[in-house]
Amino acid sequence: MSVTAAKGFEAAGVAVGLKSTGANDVAVVVNRGPKKVGAAVFTSNRAKANPIIWSQQVIGDGVVEAIVLNSGGANCFTGSFGFQTTHQTAEKAAELLGVGAGDVLVCSTGLIGTGDEVFRSKVLAGVEQGIAALSADGGDAASLAIMTTDSRPKRAVVTGDGWTIGGMAKGAGMLAPGLATMLVVITTDADLDPAEADAALRTATRVSFDRLDSDGCMSTNDQVTLLASGASGVRPDLDAFAAALTQVCRDLAEQLQGDAEGASHDIAIEVVGAASEEDAVVVGRSVARNNLFKAAIFGNDPNWGRVLAAIGTTDAAFDPYDVDVSFNGVRVCTAGGPDRPREEVDLTPRRTHILIDLRVGDAAATILTNDLTHDYVHENSAYSS
Repeated sequence: MSVTAAKGFEAAGVAVGLKSTGANDVAVVVNRGPKKVGAAVFTSNRAKANPIIWSQQVIGDGVVEAIVLNSGGANCFTGSFGFQTTHQTAEKAAELLGVGAGDVLVCSTGLIGTGDEVFRSKVLAGVEQGIAALSADGGDAASLAIMTTDSRPKRAVVTGDGWTIGGMAKGAGMLAPGLATMLVVITTDADLDPAEADAALRTATRVSFDRLDSDGCMSTNDQVTLLASGASGVRPDLDAFAAALTQVCRDLAEQLQGDAEGASHDIAIEVVGAASEEDAVVVGRSVARNNLFKAAIFGNDPNWGRVLAAIGTTDAAFDPYDVDVSFNGVRVCTAGGPDRPREEVDLTPRRTHILIDLRVGDAAATILTNDLTHDYVHENSAYSS
């Protein structure tokens, strides 16, 4: 049940016509627990949508009563009118819930530039209908409402020692670090204070969502939110909680990767032997963003030369002539030269593993990406709603 798996939460997903398909397009998640703790991380893009600007203000005190999310329109670059739409969305939810508007987060996703009077009226209607439909079983409906080009909802649940974490996510394109074109809501009934929730969320996102780099395109509306109700009455071991939260975030990130627009390969680029974790991330990301490499994977071609060419553009500490590269368990390059025959590599499975050993240290990191396909180009050239 994703965001309603944990105690103390209600959710709903309703259809108000933002999507031309008639599918659910407004979601509401409400914290009914004894605690109303919230934490969030946001896109690092300087171009931020109105809901991001609003939510960054709301999250400051660590108190969140509810979150409203819509698909079918990003409400980004819609001027002061669009910011007022976000403000009115929070005010409407607050009025109906009997809470303060400054404790209501707002998220939007869809086409940038969308957010006119018709959009506003539909979103406000969705808030009213969504709050009327709130239920302890509403998590699945909410996860459907936040989808855009997603082919399926993304949900994850992990149970700890007397507490539960549940989450939902949307995203299928513009997946790049500093989050991605994703909206994620994670709930827990663990008893946390705002600082603990914030620290755990940042620990988890650093090694999950921030390492998903499908196409190198950073969105304007990205937000990952953690809500804690304290309804279990259990104070968790903070290390155990952070580990469980990381598990949920990695699960959702891999689901986002697996649904990336038009992709035919899900690629894990594992970098080992780095001088630092930062170097490992930089090297992995250079490959994830290299269109020649991604096109080669689409063609089932283990072109390790494109890997070396990509990592050579970084300032990470390594000798390009002392690097090993393996594709799906076959080392095709060693010490910067040919090793096993390329014909030994089978790249037909969707799950693809690239191992890059820099041979200078003990640090490691894994970046998730996808191949570059005809379908990706088609979907992103045709997408306008």
